[in-house]
Formats: sequence, C-alpha cells, structure tokens
Amino acid sequence: MTGELGERQREVLRAIILEYISKGDPVGSSYLVRRPEFDVSSATLRNVMADLEELGFLEKPHTSAGRVPTDLGYRFYIDTLLQLGEPAREEREMIQQGIAREAPVEDAFQEASKVLHFMTRHAGVVQTPRASAVVFHRIEFVRLRENRVLAILVSRDGHVQNKLLTLDFSMTNEELVHAANYLNELLREVPLEDLRARLQSELDQERALYDAMSAKALKLGFAAADIPRPDRVLIEGAGSLLETPEFADVEKMKALFRALDEKNKLLELLDRVQRAREMQIYIGAESEFSSAGDVTVIASPYGSADQILGTVGVIGPTRMNYQRIIPLVKFTAEVLSGVLR
Repeated sequence: MTGELGERQREVLRAIILEYISKGDPVGSSYLVRRPEFDVSSATLRNVMADLEELGFLEKPHTSAGRVPTDLGYRFYIDTLLQLGEPAREEREMIQQGIAREAPVEDAFQEASKVLHFMTRHAGVVQTPRASAVVFHRIEFVRLRENRVLAILVSRDGHVQNKLLTLDFSMTNEELVHAANYLNELLREVPLEDLRARLQSELDQERALYDAMSAKALKLGFAAADIPRPDRVLIEGAGSLLETPEFADVEKMKALFRALDEKNKLLELLDRVQRAREMQIYIGAESEFSSAGDVTVIASPYGSADQILGTVGVIGPTRMNYQRIIPLVKFTAEVLSGVLR
C-alpha cells in the first residue's frame, strides 16, 4: 500500500513532515494551499490529507484541525522521500577535530558522543567495543618505587589500561623487562576478557615446569589483567530531550529516562545495528523506547569491513531533522572508524 501513494499524496506528506519538523505545530490545508507546488483548492488538499490519515501516515491531534506525521509517515518519508547529501564542510571539520586522532583511543568514544550531542542538540550515544573484540597487543612495566610497579596494558586497537601494582616479591628492572617480553609472547592475540583465564591456566600447571622468573611474570600479569570492564554505552546530553515539547508530559519524560537508565535495552538495540552492519533508524515503537513514545534512534556501525566494533548515533524526538542528522551520524561513524584504524 505504501508504495502506491500518488505523486500528490507524496508531496503533501513531504510538505507536512518538513513543516512539522520545522515548527512543531499541526499542519493544516491553509498552510499547504499557500505553497506554490500545490495549485489546487484547499478542499482538494483536505481530501488528500484525509486519505493519508486513513492510510495511517498522518493523525489529527484532538485539539487541532491540522495533522501531524505518525511513525508510519516518518518511515515512508525516510525510506522513500528523503534525499540525503554530505554534511557541510564546517560540520565535517568539526567532527574530525572533535574526534582527535592524536588523543588516546578511549577518549575518541566519549568525544564522538559529545560532538554528536553538540551538533544535533539530541543525546549522542556510543556503544564501545565488546571485550571479546579487543585483543591484547603488549604489556609494559614501569618501576615507580621499591615495591610499586605501573603496568601499562595496550590492546591491538590502541586502547590503554594502566594498573598500579604493589609487589609482595622482589623484581629487578631487568626482571621486569623479561616478564614483559615473556607475557607479550604468551598472550599474543588473546582477547582482553580472556587474559586472566589464560594466565590462571598457566599458573595452575605443574609449578616445576616454570623457573622462578616465569612464575613471577605470570603473577605480575595476572594482577595487571584485573581491570574493570568499562560501561559499554556512553550517552552525552540526555537532558537535552527535556527541551523538546514532546517530553513536556511528565509521564513521557519519566518513561524515557527509565529507558535510558536501563542500558541493557539500549545495548540490545545497538547490537542489532552492529549485526546489520549498516545504519539503522528506529522510529517510535520500532525502538526499545516505545514505552516513552515519540523517540527516534539513528545509529551507524563503526570499525572495518572485516570487524564491526560498535555503533554510534543519536537519540532524539521523532520530530527531528533527518535530512541533516542522518549524514552527521554516518560521517561520525566513518571518522571514528578511521581513528581506530
């Protein structure tokens, strides 16, 4: 049925959605009849709007004679009517500068969510890579004092974890270098989340197989690998959603923030984007935030063709500027992918 809309129906739907996105007020035939592309009477336009309402693309708020788009209307607009381009040069530069290539890679995720929030005034969201996707690259030890050592653990994608260790056995500087070399060989290509299990397995082997130096290295590595798992969902600017008229309703606002607090639901949604391996747009009831209503999630995967690492996107009202925001999310994902490479 949706593919069978006539040209006039499509143009009326497009005009109503664009005007509603811009102003936030229900759109009536009195607005449409003033537009140059509609050389027909107000009565004809009202009939077209009534047809679109019957088909489920528009709905009429109780307090207004005008219409507003439904989730189905937005979906048809995005899939069929929307023409996308590239972000403006200034916007591309802002994203590239915001996600600095020289900064530590763990900062890039936070900066991606910040720059999307700043540019869209919606909540910026980043799903960081799974621990299983983050692979060990090397470990280094730096002596600080007699029995204090800083362990520096670096993943293959450049992620750095620092761990301060207090030794209950003596190690010379030469032994620390030997321990790092031993562990770097032993743990090559092991996912970070599996490091302690691998080291524990080595420690559980017959102790006679190891000399004293190897045993010390394993103990040192086991302590260094005890790192907390970071929050896999970063959200910047959730409070901006309160500035939109859609969430002036207290119950809607509470439902939205309950959904944002339950990050497992958001993580499941972003995992779907990762599995799809391409940008996904969830409108209203299509998302995990359907209980809140009037919410859209636009998210795009980042990583490489061989390995998708996570997703980046925005959460905002369904009444958002899709033509501008979709390219911004896509470009941010591309820049973040480049930084990680």
